[in-house]
Amino acid sequence: MNIVVFGAGGRAGRQVVAEARRRGHRVTAVVRDLAGHSDLADVRVVAGDVTDGTSVAHAAAGHDAAVSAAADLSVPPHEFFTASARALTTGLAEAGVRRLAVVGLASIMPGASGAPLMDEPGYPNEYRDFYLGHAAGLAVLQGCDLDWTYVAPAGDFDHAGTRTGRYRIADHADPAARISYADFAIALLDEIEAPRHRRAAVSIREA
Repeated sequence: MNIVVFGAGGRAGRQVVAEARRRGHRVTAVVRDLAGHSDLADVRVVAGDVTDGTSVAHAAAGHDAAVSAAADLSVPPHEFFTASARALTTGLAEAGVRRLAVVGLASIMPGASGAPLMDEPGYPNEYRDFYLGHAAGLAVLQGCDLDWTYVAPAGDFDHAGTRTGRYRIADHADPAARISYADFAIALLDEIEAPRHRRAAVSIREA
């Protein structure tokens, strides 16, 4: 497949690029600034703006599927995640790309109580604006016509974790759950290649 990855310079994005290449896919890695990304080897690296529909359409043209692992902490979260979701919706449609997988956030996924994890007792909320920004972006996706999947870690990423080649679908979000970036990328690419959760959000955790 031809896969375009927005936010390819971040921790999740880099692992998605690596996993896609491991599987033999052709990858276009989209980053905000080309400087500092020379280590993205064996892929086409282009500068693009995931919050601009025209830029998204230009980068996505000729591709079979798209991944968004983009975040910009210099922009208010609600503004960034809604703008990027809208740009992906319009830009991918213009480019004729139907399949989209988005790297999500555990905090907005249902916890054991059924309520969003961020609303469960004791959950840390110092980054609530970031959580709400992600939720607003997901709401935009839920109203669009793309064939999307929102893939979130069930708890958090294991930042030092390595690739085990395994993962499992979580019954609910769990603050104690962990998943390495590399194993998360396996789950995300599985959703691109053989979608099991169409127009839905899914939580991933360690096997």
